[in-house]
Parts: sequence; C-alpha cells; structure tokens
Amino acid sequence: MSNTARETYESLNIEPKPLRPHILAAATVVFGDDYFAGRRETISLSGFVQLNKWPMQGFQHRVAEDGTASFDLELISAPEVGIKGYSYVLEDRIQILSNPYLPNTGHVKQIVPGKNFPAEFYIRRFGILETSTMRLAHRGVIDVKGVVDSIPPYKAPLTTAVLGRPHGDQPGEVMPAHNVVRGTNLPAAWYDSNDDNEAVGLTPSAFFAASPGPCLSMLVDPSIIIQASMESRATIEVDGKTEEIELTGAYPQAAGAEILLFGPEKHGRGNGVLAQLARVAMTGDSRLLGGRVMLRASYFAASGGVLGDGTEDSLSRVRYPSELHFDAQFELMAPAATLYAAAPVHVSGKLNDIEPAGTTLASDHADAPLLTADGTPKARLTGITMRMGEALVGTEAYVTA
Repeated sequence: MSNTARETYESLNIEPKPLRPHILAAATVVFGDDYFAGRRETISLSGFVQLNKWPMQGFQHRVAEDGTASFDLELISAPEVGIKGYSYVLEDRIQILSNPYLPNTGHVKQIVPGKNFPAEFYIRRFGILETSTMRLAHRGVIDVKGVVDSIPPYKAPLTTAVLGRPHGDQPGEVMPAHNVVRGTNLPAAWYDSNDDNEAVGLTPSAFFAASPGPCLSMLVDPSIIIQASMESRATIEVDGKTEEIELTGAYPQAAGAEILLFGPEKHGRGNGVLAQLARVAMTGDSRLLGGRVMLRASYFAASGGVLGDGTEDSLSRVRYPSELHFDAQFELMAPAATLYAAAPVHVSGKLNDIEPAGTTLASDHADAPLLTADGTPKARLTGITMRMGEALVGTEAYVTA
C-alpha cells in the first residue's frame, strides 16, 4: 500500500493555534412571518471568525475502523467580529454570531479512507441574528457542510462561491464550488430571542432560505482589508428618460464598500496586487424606479481588479499614487424588483495611499443593461462615480473601530 493511501492529518503538522480567517458569505433572508409571501433578499456578509481546532487542547484527532481520519474543530464569533452586511429591506446592519451558550462544533474528515483531501468540512451551527432592533435565534441546528482541498481551506482570490452565476433573489438551485460550505437543511425560521439566546414564541420574524444564498461562506486570505464609507452618483436610463441617483453608505453600518487586496504571496499568480470589490451597499432614492434603491455588488460574480502596475512582488512595493481598477458586477435593488447588470462596469481611480479617503472611482464608459431575474430589460446603467470617505484599514475586519 502506498504512503498516500495511509495519510492522516497528523502528517500536515497543523499548528496548535486558532485560525482567524476572513469570510465572504451570503444568506438569502425572507423577512416576515410567511416564508412564501415575504420579501426575499440575498445579503452579502463578511467579517472574521475564530476556528479552534486540533491539535489545540481539548480537540481530538481520530482514525475510524474504516481508515477514515478526522479531527475536531469549533467556530466562535464574538460581537466585535462575526460576519455582517447591510439589508435593503430592513435599512439596517445585520450581523450573524455564534450562540455562546451552544457549541458550534464540527470536523474535517477524509472522504476517501487514508487520503487527506478532498475532505468533508462540517459545522453544527447555532446562530444569533442581530440588527439594531432585533435579536433572533433559531430552534434547530443548521448543518453547514462543504468539500475542501486544504487546511486552511482558503478560496483562491477572485474566484466565486458557486459554479455559474445565478440571477435573482428568488428560489433557484445553486452548485457550490470547492472550499465553499453551505447550510444543507434549510429553510430555517428565526424567532425573537430571550436573554439565554433561546427562540421564543410561535411567530417567526425571518427565515434563512434554501437558495440562492443557502448560508454560503468561503474563507479568503487577503493582505489588507479596506472598509470604507462611500458617496456615489449613478446614472440610469429608463424608457428613454435619464436620472442621476445620489447614493451613500457608511462602513460602521456595514454599508459603503469593502475592498480586499491580495499581494503576490496570497494569490500565487506571479507579480502584481489583485483587488476585489467584495461588498457594496449604498442607498438613495430614484424617481424613475419608484423610490428607495440600493446599489450592491454581486456575491455570485466576483468584482475583480488590480492595484498598481502589475510588477510589484509584494503589496509594500506599490508606489502611490497608484491606479486601482475593478470590473464591478453591480446590482440595483428597487421597490418593485432587483435589477442585475448584464455586463461588468469598469471603474478606476488613483489611490493616494493605503488609507483611501478621498479616492474617487469612476466609469470611463458604462452602458450596462439592467435586467430582472428572468432577463427582462428594465433600465440601463450609464455611469457611476464612487468617492471613498472615512475608512477602517487592516488585516482583520472588525465590526467597529
């Protein structure tokens, strides 16, 4: 028998310390007490959590009788971390935490006995959902599973969570990529919570839907994370009429924009710094679209880009002012429907420093049809300018400064 056929996770020499990875996640939330009639919104979430794991004290490595090796792990997310995003429906920040009174435990387990990868990643998730006005809990466990090919199971920069690009916040089956985990026993109902984080009452306030964002999450390993407040002007055309919409978003409310920068040591594609417009949430009012709108970046199609001239062998080698470019995958939520840009919009500007305040990103040319989920054209996005304001910059995405 070959050595490969006798692998266990002991051969990986995993360090006995916790991981604190950055997470890009999405959940499709149905608001209200009626799962079928409520407004659905796929909310992009990000932040960092802590993964405690073997060989830390209290965690085990084991080999079953069939030769399958596995090791224990635990997910922790405290209020100052956790994962957060901005909800158009609630007009509020939404944050997902681990229930501190219930263990969010799981394992990494060989799928083929004696072969470390591919492996099953599994967490029994007991969550808390918080906004400025609600604290919700669910009664059952959410089983989060996926197939990973490394430890830590980092997703390659600028790659997507699913195979293909689903359109819409409405039901539709999705196929997660590898190194992506998902809730496998959804939908789940969320109820008001008492002081012990127990669900109370018979009437839910929200649901996690089974698709298209079934509690998807992936770990990424950026060099720098920029959370920035934003002011934007978007120009749209509807039925031959043109309108300029003013939009804003503040990063303490998990709005504005989140930008990830990946140095060469993080992406393995040679020299140069990759950039990702990972999360966008800016709101305003549109006369042509009938009221309040929100510009967001698609979770299902990466808004990739670059910083610098492409010759840098590390992020520290970027010379400022430096060009920042994105091919942004925009979506526009409106009262009647969410509209999806049929093509990416190229935006660029000069970053004067790693602190981005004052940087303006603008489209040199934009003419992207805005489609409904079934592909019906409803408007066109013909221009966008985004100016970054106050920002939080670092290697970990804290919820507040």
